[in-house]
Amino acid sequence: MSVGKRIELKGIPVSPGIIIGKAHIIDRSKIKVPLRKIDKKDVPYEIERFKKAVETAKNQLSELKDRLPDRLKEHAFILDSHMMILNDSMLYDATINRIKEKEINAEWALKESFEEIKNLFSQIEDPYISERINDVENVVQRILRNLMGHTQNEIFDIGEKSIVVAQDLSPADTAGLDAKKVMGFITDGGGITSHTAILARALELPAIMGLCHATNQIEDGNILIVDGDTGKVIVNPDDDDILYYRDKRAQRERLRSFVLKEANKPAITLDGHRIRVMANTEFLNEIYGLKELGAEGIGLYRTEFQYLSHSGIPTEEELFKEYKKAAQVMAPDPVIIRTLDIGGDKFKGEFSQINETNPALGLRAIRFCLKNIHIFRSQLKAILMASAYGNVQIMLPLISSVDEVLEANKIINDIKRELNKENIAYNPDTKVGIILEVPSSVMIADLLAHHVDFFSIGTNDLIQYTLAIDRTNKEVAYLYDPFHPSIIRMIKEIIKRGKEYKIPVSICGEMAGDPLCVPLLITLGMRQLSMNPRIIPFIKKLIRSISVKELKKDVKKILSFNTSEEIRSYMLVSMKELFPEIDAIGDYFYMQG
Repeated sequence: MSVGKRIELKGIPVSPGIIIGKAHIIDRSKIKVPLRKIDKKDVPYEIERFKKAVETAKNQLSELKDRLPDRLKEHAFILDSHMMILNDSMLYDATINRIKEKEINAEWALKESFEEIKNLFSQIEDPYISERINDVENVVQRILRNLMGHTQNEIFDIGEKSIVVAQDLSPADTAGLDAKKVMGFITDGGGITSHTAILARALELPAIMGLCHATNQIEDGNILIVDGDTGKVIVNPDDDDILYYRDKRAQRERLRSFVLKEANKPAITLDGHRIRVMANTEFLNEIYGLKELGAEGIGLYRTEFQYLSHSGIPTEEELFKEYKKAAQVMAPDPVIIRTLDIGGDKFKGEFSQINETNPALGLRAIRFCLKNIHIFRSQLKAILMASAYGNVQIMLPLISSVDEVLEANKIINDIKRELNKENIAYNPDTKVGIILEVPSSVMIADLLAHHVDFFSIGTNDLIQYTLAIDRTNKEVAYLYDPFHPSIIRMIKEIIKRGKEYKIPVSICGEMAGDPLCVPLLITLGMRQLSMNPRIIPFIKKLIRSISVKELKKDVKKILSFNTSEEIRSYMLVSMKELFPEIDAIGDYFYMQG
């Protein structure tokens, strides 16, 4: 039994697994920056000092990239993105200009540059994109350490095997962790879409982020239980805690081992219904391991990262190379590429001045693309050229009217004629579909069906827009509910329209990977699901354990329920009877956030 007060903490689970071990506190607190006025004659010296600190940071990142273990090689792009930030004009040039104009020291000038960038990012509602400010801050802290003569590598000096506890860890910190000594980590800051979280999953290190004040409540050497599936941390656990989590860990590993062995078996229900299970992905480097997890294609290939990590707008050739590689790796399975789903508020340069009070309801996705045809054409042309190398399909986001589809189809047909003239290979029968994610598109699904090849349901936004809630607003986030009767009825209506007009229907939102939602979706007629790759083997096992015929008896009753809780409770009871491992699979799903 451990000594000290037992404390329970809750954070954001970003990498699965259960570990029990000693805490090792790492001081990653932000550097206190001094403000100094300097003489005009010292300005060139101060600028040179800043440039040297940046150059040193480049060398440090380059050396770290060279030392990456094999299993992290495919994630080297994360360190590349940090090196790109070092050269970004909003950081580099702006800092030099501040030193010149304000005659202040490099540290304070850099701090001011970062605060301006941070202010811009604070206006972005998308959690994945807004979290990229953490990458900028990591780079800034690295430069500051170089400017002030602080060491960069104290994180590597870990003696015995332990659990790292820190205010924050940069991707570079995480990439340099010794997996032989580090069991996992927990941090006050960060979230599931951070690059640090991505690396933790690649290293298979259990991790929880966003704990807020863990470093104030945990002492060096405390015994910790870290449940990377649910986000719970127990400080100074008692004997019962340890016994429970040891048993849970053993059960979890048995299930994981079993389902991974069967990952490539088809997902066929007990009564013979074949379900295609695909992956959602956003990084080219994630694609190589998808087939091992049992993915039968990519149902949602997000394309925003190429734009966000670029100093300007990526070229047609840069886009084509990425899409071509994805098509080749996944062939003959489909790669459904979603066209750009961000607004001008996310871009640097010519679009960076766009300022909307509510970007989620503003100029984004298809609306932005149709206003900026040159960007849209470039991406569509790259996708069409990549279609010559595999089963590539185009998916248009945030469609709310037939006019938007007609306009997009006209552009696609114009590009096809252009490719024919230039004698460039492409698949003339490339399928074009849309994501139904706003109520208006659901209501006119019958009209839209005449102009597209397939439907995909984006439940994340559909829930947000239907229930009029901001998922990122903690005051109303609890209202975000996939079991809301309106959502279930909308999905049923879309599937019905798909069958009526012989339009394939898939689902690519989080509901597709929720073990309680999946049986209901299949019973309603859904035959294609696309989800976070890590959950695929578990969902396929779940599908192989259910009978649509048996569940169909319950559909009428489920649709008659008045509340979300009634539906959820009914599904939980039903699934526990059919599939006792539902709780263990549920842990994996909820780990994904």
